[in-house]
Amino acid sequence: MRKNHVRAKLKQGEASIGSWLTLPDTVSAHLMARTGFDWLTVELEHTPITMETAAASFAIIAACGVAPLARVPINSVENIKRVLDTGGWGIVVPMVNSRAEAEAVVNAARYTPIGKRSVGGQLHAANFDTDPATYYARANEEILVVVMAEHIEAVEAADDILSVPGIDAVFIGPNDLHNSMGLAPMFDSQEKQFVDAVEHIRATAKKHGVASGIHVLDAVSAKKRIDQGFQFIAVASESGMMLAKAREITSALGIGSGKQVAKY
Repeated sequence: MRKNHVRAKLKQGEASIGSWLTLPDTVSAHLMARTGFDWLTVELEHTPITMETAAASFAIIAACGVAPLARVPINSVENIKRVLDTGGWGIVVPMVNSRAEAEAVVNAARYTPIGKRSVGGQLHAANFDTDPATYYARANEEILVVVMAEHIEAVEAADDILSVPGIDAVFIGPNDLHNSMGLAPMFDSQEKQFVDAVEHIRATAKKHGVASGIHVLDAVSAKKRIDQGFQFIAVASESGMMLAKAREITSALGIGSGKQVAKY
C-alpha cells in the first residue's frame, strides 16, 4: 500500500504545501498535479464539482504521485464516506466548532477501533495501489483528517476540538474567520483579534500534537506562515492563479476592468 506522504510529513513536523482545485474539470486537476505541490484539495463546498468529477480527479492526482484530498460540503457521514470511498487520501471538513463535531469527523473518517467508518467501495484501494483487505487494515494509518477552524467559536473551543484523538491537522480559513469577527473577509490582516486567534490555534495544535495549517494567497505568505510554525499550507487555487496572471497581463496592456473575479 502506498504511503500518504503528506500525513507522514506532518507527523514528522515538516511543512507540506498544496493548493485548491475549484474548477469542475479533470484536465486542470491533471495539469496542477504536475506542478510540484504535495497535495491538491478538490473543493466540494463552494463549487459545482460533482462526486463523479471529484473521483476521476482523485485517480489522476494520485497517479501523478500527489495526495488527492477534498473539502467536503459539510460535516456529515455521507460526505466524508463518499470522498474516501471514491479514492480521496484525506478530507478537509469545514466549520468544526465543537468537540462533538470533531468527534463526528473522526467517527466518519476512521475505521474501528478509532471510528465507525463503514466498509465498502473499490476506488479507495485502487488509488493506494493495494487490495481492499490491505486498505481496510491500514487506512487509519494513511488517511489524512483535517478539521477547519474558521469561526470564532472554533477558536474558543480549540482545546476541546484539537484534543480529539484521530485528528491530524487543523486548517484555518482566514476569510470566514475574519467574517465571524465582524471584519471584512480577507486572507490576512493585522487586526489584533485575528492575529491572536491564529496564534492561539497554532499553539493549541502544537500542544496536542496536531499540525496547524492556513490558506494563503502567494509564496511570500506561505513562507511567512511556515516560519511561524504552520505546516499544512494551501496556496490560492488553480482558478485564482489563472485569474491573477490574466489580470497581470491585461493590466500591463491597459485593457480590462481590473476587477477581482474570485476570492482565491
